Order: sequence, then C-alpha cells, then structure tokens
Amino acid sequence: MNARRLLVGRLVVLGLAMCSSFTLAQDTNTAAAVSPGLDQNLALKLSHEALGRTIGEHALLDREGRPVRLADFRGKPLLVSFIYTGCFQVCPATTKLLQKAVRDAQETLGTNNFRVISIGFNQPADSPQALKSYARQYGISEANWEFLSPSAASVADLARDFGFSYVPTAAGFDHVLQVTVVDADSKIYRQVYGDQFTPEQLTEPLRQLINRAPISDTTNFADLVERVRILCSVYDPLTGKYRVSYGLAFEIAGGITFLAWILWFFGNEWWARRRVTRQLRT
Repeated sequence: MNARRLLVGRLVVLGLAMCSSFTLAQDTNTAAAVSPGLDQNLALKLSHEALGRTIGEHALLDREGRPVRLADFRGKPLLVSFIYTGCFQVCPATTKLLQKAVRDAQETLGTNNFRVISIGFNQPADSPQALKSYARQYGISEANWEFLSPSAASVADLARDFGFSYVPTAAGFDHVLQVTVVDADSKIYRQVYGDQFTPEQLTEPLRQLINRAPISDTTNFADLVERVRILCSVYDPLTGKYRVSYGLAFEIAGGITFLAWILWFFGNEWWARRRVTRQLRT
C-alpha cells in the first residue's frame, strides 16, 4: 500500500514537472515571437550613427513589380521613410504629414529637384500590390514619390544601412519614426524624427543639398531662376510655408547695381585719361 502511494506520488510530481516544462517552453516561444518593445535609446543611437553612411544599391520592386535599385535614385536629394501597410494609425498619419512637407518643398524647391521613396519593411505582406493599394488609399499621387518593396531576406541589411530599427509586437511593430534625408551621392545627410515634424525640417536640408549642387555649363535660364528663387526664400512660421524674401532680392539687386556703377566709373576714368593722353600727343 505504501509502495503504491509512493508510486502515485512520483507520477504526480513527474506530471507537474512536464506541465511546468511545457508552459515554460510556450512562454519562451512567445517571448521570441513578440518583443516587449523597442529600446528607444539604442534605436536613436543606431539611427544617429548612420549619418554620413553611403547607402548600398539594394534591389527592390516598385508598385508595378518592376525591379529597381536604390542606386537609380542617385543624382538628386532623396527623402526615405519606412512603413508597413498593416498599420492603420501611425504610418498613415506620418505618411500624410510627409505628404504635406513634400508639397511645401515642391512649391519652394521645384518638383524635379528631389525625390521621395517609402519602403515597406513588413515582408512578405508589403508586396508591390499592397504598397500600390496603400498609396491609392491615402491619396499619395506625387510624381516624384515611389513606394518600394524589398525582398524579405534584404530587409535587415536595408534597415541597418538607414539606421532604422523595428521590433514585432502583439499590435504589429514598434519602429523608429524617422524620415532620412539622403544627398545626391547616396550619403545620409539628416534624420528627421517623430510624427509632429514641421515642413521646414525637411525643406531646409533639401535646400542646403540643392544649393550645394554644382551648376553645370548646360544649365538653362529657367534653372537659374529656380536656383535664385530657392536662395531667396525664407520660412514663414505664420503660414507654415516658404515665401520669397524680397529684402534679400533687393540686396542682391543693389549689389549688382553697385558693382555695375563701379565698373562704369573706372571705365569712364580710363577712357578720359586715354583721351587726354591722345590730345597731348597731338
């Protein structure tokens, strides 16, 4: 009888131990699948360390499923954002905010002076078709804005290049809210954070990059006018837009007038002396 009780007791202990082991395994697997959240300090550190980094070529697909490479976007400043199409709050809100900033920048800098891309990082869900539907749903129709889909295998390397951090959660993803400003040589120039950034936080670095770009010998008059318009614009906090600074334009005009007067004065003096010299010789 005692031996039977002892055997039953051992079986109960063994069963409890097996249940405990099973529960622990379940908890461990759940923890591996769903992160408790993003380490904000580490994420910002990685994002900041990306400044000055040259972005790799990286193969992606556009909304029509056509292959493109990030190297194809070289030659002009570039704005880059990371989104996932399954997000129904933060990503759409930041995308619409980015759209407002892009439209303001187009008014000031011109439509063809910079480009924008949004990259869907949740693969394979963020397919070209999903990104196409996302852009249509939220009214993104700007000519210089493309939505790109990387392969699942390349997402980690792509995110690392841009200093973009994300982790899966029960609700979707925790990720850094950032728009990356890339120069014409594919180097990261600025990181703009948050979901409440102002348009000038993107327009100003774009203008800096455009103004630093060399003016080729084939630049036409319209391009020169566009460059002057960019140089003479200032941000108006009351309207939230850039406007032409006529004061600066008058200063430039005054400087040109003064230079022309100096040239006329010295030219007139030189001609008068030459005329006197001729008279003395005769």
